[in-house]
Amino acid sequence: MPGVSRHQPDARAIDPRTRRLIEAPIVPTLLRLAIPNTLVLAAQAGAGIIETYFIGKLGTDALAGVALVFPTLMLMQMLSGGAVGGGISSSIARALGGGRRDDANALVYHAILVGLLFSLFFTAGGLAAGRWLYAGMGGAGPSLDAAQEYSYWIFGGASLVWLFNSLASAVRGTGNMNLPAVVTCVGTMMLVPLSPLLIFGWGPLPGLGVAGGAIALLTYYAAGSAALLFFLCSGRGLVRLSLAGWTLRWPLFRDILRVGLVAAISTAAINIAISIATALTGHFGPAAIAGYGTGSRLEYLLVPLVFGLGGPMVAMVGAAMGAGRHDRALRIAWVGAGCAFIMTETIGLAAALFPLTWLSIFGTQPDMLATGSLYLHIVGPFYGFFGAGLALYFASQGAGRLFWPVTGSVVRLGLSAAGGMLAIAAGMGLAGVFAAQALALLVYGAINAGAVAKGAWFTAARSVRPARA
Repeated sequence: MPGVSRHQPDARAIDPRTRRLIEAPIVPTLLRLAIPNTLVLAAQAGAGIIETYFIGKLGTDALAGVALVFPTLMLMQMLSGGAVGGGISSSIARALGGGRRDDANALVYHAILVGLLFSLFFTAGGLAAGRWLYAGMGGAGPSLDAAQEYSYWIFGGASLVWLFNSLASAVRGTGNMNLPAVVTCVGTMMLVPLSPLLIFGWGPLPGLGVAGGAIALLTYYAAGSAALLFFLCSGRGLVRLSLAGWTLRWPLFRDILRVGLVAAISTAAINIAISIATALTGHFGPAAIAGYGTGSRLEYLLVPLVFGLGGPMVAMVGAAMGAGRHDRALRIAWVGAGCAFIMTETIGLAAALFPLTWLSIFGTQPDMLATGSLYLHIVGPFYGFFGAGLALYFASQGAGRLFWPVTGSVVRLGLSAAGGMLAIAAGMGLAGVFAAQALALLVYGAINAGAVAKGAWFTAARSVRPARA
């Protein structure tokens, strides 16, 4: 079976669009690519806010039910768009940077298959174990029923989420951030009328409640996938999707998965940390779950916002590494981390100072507002460390070197979980649970920054190279 070719990059084989990723000034290039990509992720975040806003009108139980499902949904979105998606982008960027255009084309349909296989796990798990999981996180009565109903639709359509993010990651791997931005923004605009229409109904159309929010979101992913498929099949981009003469090649799967699977550990650790915190908060009742879920949603939104920088960083670092420009890859990492710190720390400080500005969007129940405010007061000032660490995680994806980012995520999980449980045992209540999360974010950022500063990309193991057959 043919493998991935190995040779030194031939400048004549590198498309001028890829060469700009390797040679153009870092800051202008990063910002030029980050602006449309940030719009993409802001629009995706907006889609979640729109849905939560309308579901909040159904009452605290509905809001708590969606909050119970949200960590698992975000795990799926972060895996498909950030972890496995980052492996897709990194593989295509390195192939293009190394002048391997045929491999880059073949990676597209391999990426689709990888995404669809992962979606089966979420569909099976969500349908079979959803109620058990949400009950373990503190769901009961109407809030548990709402969680199960929402989960049934979301994870029943998991393949649409994975297909969309796999296709978008393939496009981003070429350095094209504009198309995903346009597709996502148009889709978000579609959700503005569609979500309330399906949730509340109109005229002869009955309201579907929380299920309507899930169906609206899946419709968005289906329409976006169709648009991205059309573009990739048209041949107007740097890579083209074609089924003519295609063969499955394990080295190409391995090139995606050796980055994507390792990154998945980091993503899972981040989501498990918040799921555990949600479960610990569940000791204090449904209103506390709703308050923490609404407050921590802002933390979740930092991931797509940082990915606005992270997507271009994966492409730029991957292309630089593929071309042997290690010094440039490191400069890209530090520039992106600095920008991410400023952006996320600003958001965190604003949320800590004015928590009701965010929380009151979703409800006015006093206990919900109190819990959400306490979380933002304590954890918000540490968002900058999470943002910087996350940017370095994306840069490490581009380099194909993820040992320390994964270690940082696992340490964060341990500190958050163990610290939260100790806080409850010691009678410190929710303040102690949230303080453990704040410390975990600080340590996560410090581990990632320290590893890159000490040259972990080039000393712990050999650099990522094209896979052998």
